[in-house]
Amino acid sequence: MALDPRIKAVGFDMDGTIMDTKVDYVKLARIVEDEFVFQGVPEEVIEQDRAIDAMSHGLAWLKENKPEVLTGLEKRINDRATAVECEHADIAKPFPGAVDLINELKSRGYKVAILTRGGREYAELIMGKSGILDLFDGLVARDDYPRAEAKPSAKAMEHMCQQIGVKCDEVLFVGDGTADWLTAVNAGSQFIGVTSGHTDEAAWKAAAGEDIFLLPSVADILKLL
Repeated sequence: MALDPRIKAVGFDMDGTIMDTKVDYVKLARIVEDEFVFQGVPEEVIEQDRAIDAMSHGLAWLKENKPEVLTGLEKRINDRATAVECEHADIAKPFPGAVDLINELKSRGYKVAILTRGGREYAELIMGKSGILDLFDGLVARDDYPRAEAKPSAKAMEHMCQQIGVKCDEVLFVGDGTADWLTAVNAGSQFIGVTSGHTDEAAWKAAAGEDIFLLPSVADILKLL
């Protein structure tokens, strides 16, 4: 596979794709559920959201039964998530070859950007500490827009594209998880999956099909240029 000549930009997920990080995703996943339990949302409503990795049913219940707690709810959840993400920020580093790839893409005229479900404070911390933050033409983080517009919503890709001045179908997106793949599919962007994160080849193919294009790491994209 060579890069499609229509591609004008390459977007990247951050954790597990560009950055080698350690995040307690089990703890992270429980933040929303813990908040709903604290606010008295019934278990059967929480289970509906748990099944689809969403907040919609819990939020609807709160809107109907305890609307006063909605003020500041998203900020409280985001602040707790950012604290979890930053627990091991000191050991985060770019994957081998990632910086070389970004520099090569930029030298060839491609825009490069990060689209992450990580919080902005966390993203700027670990990429700034690693000296790569300023290499990117754009960054869209989880808390830049309402949660409903985060990956895998096509809105997430649209926000990134607006930042860097390209159309969604002019983007190649690279990520290590199925939410990244779904974001690209939903937005009409091309996609490459990497196995450097938490999704191995078998899990990729189970989720996205046998035809999913996979590479061991972002560094291997250099071979496609």
